[in-house]
Amino acid sequence: MTNVPSDFYCHQALSGSIPLEVMAETRRVLAFHHTNPSHPVHIVVIPKEHVPSLTDLADADEELLLELVQVVRQVAAQVEQEHGSCSVVTNLGLYQESKHLHWHVLYRGEDEAAILQTYAHHDR
Repeated sequence: MTNVPSDFYCHQALSGSIPLEVMAETRRVLAFHHTNPSHPVHIVVIPKEHVPSLTDLADADEELLLELVQVVRQVAAQVEQEHGSCSVVTNLGLYQESKHLHWHVLYRGEDEAAILQTYAHHDR
């Protein structure tokens, strides 16, 4: 058996085989609510063409990466405005379960006191 890298985004999300709740879309980028969220707000932003990872852009051009980051910024700004905070995360190597570049935009649901206790905010 060949070890084929998993690409949920090409094989299921972009193929239309599963329903998606789209949050934002451009010609080359799609942002949607995660199909199995692990946080109260969990949005995924992906390029519509296959790009393996942030460190392996394969045949993608830098304009695609710029468009992707613009959509991530737009979605993150909306989550931050609605909830007061958010995280933006991408994974690489063994941390990357699906081998298709994707960004998670998250609101984890903590209240302000829990956030301040966790992150201490030394720059205040």
